[in-house]
Amino acid sequence: MAILAQLVTSFFATGAFGILFNAPKQSLIKCGLIGMGGWLIYYVLEDHYHDAVMATLAAALFVGAVSHILAKIYKTPVIIFSVSGIIPLVPGGLAYDAMRNFVENDYSLALSMAAKAFMLSGSIAFGLVLSEVINQVIRKLTVERRRA
Repeated sequence: MAILAQLVTSFFATGAFGILFNAPKQSLIKCGLIGMGGWLIYYVLEDHYHDAVMATLAAALFVGAVSHILAKIYKTPVIIFSVSGIIPLVPGGLAYDAMRNFVENDYSLALSMAAKAFMLSGSIAFGLVLSEVINQVIRKLTVERRRA
């Protein structure tokens, strides 16, 4: 039951951010599904392996790959799907808690939380970039096969 609540809230959060991001109306459900899929991957992997950084990397890789596929199918910019899709993965609460601990002069906990927030943010960026590289390699191989 908890996973169903996670899926529903991540779908609506991603779709709502798509509205704020001025995504086209016909792409809002697709944005929500991408965000929901990315969050599902994160939630399952983090629960099973207890490694939030690797779970975030896998989820961001999924979001990036599916964003490229849907952008090609629906002839829309990739950024419409990828930016909306990563919203559930962004460690905003963790960054807020880190800054709150800095203000409260609890520097050791604040540095620990800030470092984790930076690692999670870096894994999101790395996952999106890696999906772009994989997409470019596949595209290049496809063009070379057509020539041969």
